[in-house]
Amino acid sequence: MAFGFVHLESTRLGTTLIASFLASLVECVEALTVVLAVGSVRGWRSALAGAAAALVVLAAIVAALGPALTRIPLHIVQLAVGAMILLFGLRWLRKAVLRAAGLIPLHDEQAAFQKNAAAMRGAGGTRGWDKPAFAASFNITMLEGTEVVFIVIALGAGGTGLLLPATGGALAALLTVIALGLALHRPLARVPENTLKFIVGVLLAAFGTFWVAEGAGLAWPIPPNHSPDLAIPVLMAAYLLLALLLIPVCRVQAALAGENQ
Repeated sequence: MAFGFVHLESTRLGTTLIASFLASLVECVEALTVVLAVGSVRGWRSALAGAAAALVVLAAIVAALGPALTRIPLHIVQLAVGAMILLFGLRWLRKAVLRAAGLIPLHDEQAAFQKNAAAMRGAGGTRGWDKPAFAASFNITMLEGTEVVFIVIALGAGGTGLLLPATGGALAALLTVIALGLALHRPLARVPENTLKFIVGVLLAAFGTFWVAEGAGLAWPIPPNHSPDLAIPVLMAAYLLLALLLIPVCRVQAALAGENQ
């Protein structure tokens, strides 16, 4: 029984790390696209300084909010954060289903890069410190990074010891994207971002549902003497199956709507 408990705990830690890594990877890729566009047009000093300043602010937020959550009763944190991360995951999953069904266009990092580069070329010239470049990099890093911070804190709030793997997953994603950006100096257009969003939507929706139920004190229909964590992979499978079933349904509805117009 002790071995099984340790196995479940290690599985939960690993799932938290993977969910944090994949979700953070998506956000970091989107931020990198804008920073690369800014740096290639306006110069790298101000662009990288803006991104670095935002990372410092985000790290301070995590350092302040992470320990503060430990002083709040766990069931309250699970209920509140679980509800938010559930809505967050369902939003990603909805967009992923619509993209897979062809109802909304796939996200194109190359197109986003060209759009942001054109916007930077249209910005006024500057002497010395490039304020538009600094502001653009800072803003996009803060915007995407805030979602990463939310994901890290939400995943880490699910139980004792989960904040460390959640933070580790996010840092691994950040370092991966930074390394690829330095090596390639171009948008990561080949990263299967839409597939990642589909997977992350399933993971976040499952975690959110589990923590809402845990915070509300609901009992899972699992065998006696087994950890309630067994419900997490079942929830993941259920959300994945539901999403896959909704894709052809959305395609049929779109086709019918087109015929009626």
